[in-house]
Amino acid sequence: MLQLSVKRDVAAPPARVFAVASDLRGAAGRVRAITKLEVLTDGPIRVGTRFRETRKMGRREATEEMEVVAMDPPRSYAFGCESCGCRYRMEMRCVPKGTGTELQMHFQAEPLTFFAKVMGALLKPFAKKMMSGCTRDLDDIAAHAEAG
Repeated sequence: MLQLSVKRDVAAPPARVFAVASDLRGAAGRVRAITKLEVLTDGPIRVGTRFRETRKMGRREATEEMEVVAMDPPRSYAFGCESCGCRYRMEMRCVPKGTGTELQMHFQAEPLTFFAKVMGALLKPFAKKMMSGCTRDLDDIAAHAEAG
């Protein structure tokens, strides 16, 4: 299983950071790597909400359909999917820190097939590059939260 965690201090209260981070409908305008995000479920964002995200990864775009699997406003939310023989889960946490927030992102990829296990082992050296992409996502969220 591949696990990555990144964090960033944000000069905004947790409720504001959570509101920005969990606003799926506005994500494509906030996070540079997201080129398109379509919420497929009507109503407010909640456990069970499904969405399709198109994200620039290197020189290519990748589209995945995901589902919100946990929601604990204003502390955390998580979403995930199964794709290409793996189960993916990403959790965002907004932890109070002084007058601001420590924004944390935790990512897991669990291979479910033999092929995914082999590919996971081969791709482990690229985890550092993936972490830099996650850090950029946090930077984008922080910039919008701090702008108010």
